[in-house]
Amino acid sequence: MYSLPQLAYGMNDLEPYFDATTMELHYSKHHQTYVDKLNAALTETPELAAKPIEQLLKEFDQVPAEIATAVKNHGGGHANHTLWWSILAPPSVGGANNPSGTLFAAINTLCGNFTTFKEHFSTQATGVFGSGWTWVVVKPDHTLEIVTRPNQDSPLMDGLNPILGLDVWEHAYYLKFQNRRVEFITAFWNVINWTEVEKRYTAAVQ
Repeated sequence: MYSLPQLAYGMNDLEPYFDATTMELHYSKHHQTYVDKLNAALTETPELAAKPIEQLLKEFDQVPAEIATAVKNHGGGHANHTLWWSILAPPSVGGANNPSGTLFAAINTLCGNFTTFKEHFSTQATGVFGSGWTWVVVKPDHTLEIVTRPNQDSPLMDGLNPILGLDVWEHAYYLKFQNRRVEFITAFWNVINWTEVEKRYTAAVQ
């Protein structure tokens, strides 16, 4: 059965960019609910519940129709948030660093330079209507793309490997930023764990 991932930082370690109260609610309430409902949906299909969540979503066409919506919503929620927690870090341990190496080169190929990349990503995140995510994904040809998805839909279901994601559901930011999503997006750039993103990129292109 699926469970919450262990975090590598405390709930208050992303202050002042992300507040501890929102982090706690987001992790222990919202993410836990996705895990609980995913486990409940898979009670009668232990062979599916035994798969890593990424594999389950990549093989979504094997999910029975009667639980497909629950797996998409709650399985996607679990996978999306598991990645989300992993690519965050306090600035003191690398959260404010910029990407480097082959990932930096791939970003430059995509957008010309890192500043333009941030602008394009932030614009797409600002423009998500309602609840959803903005992603940097590795496509099958190993190039990068910035994409958005509604609700908890996972890029894994489309054959894409997400390496960086931004949760723009209101529950991710409303306590601190209220309706000021742009400020939340700006804060996000200060707490990205680029070392983890680079690891995901390297694994995706191997």
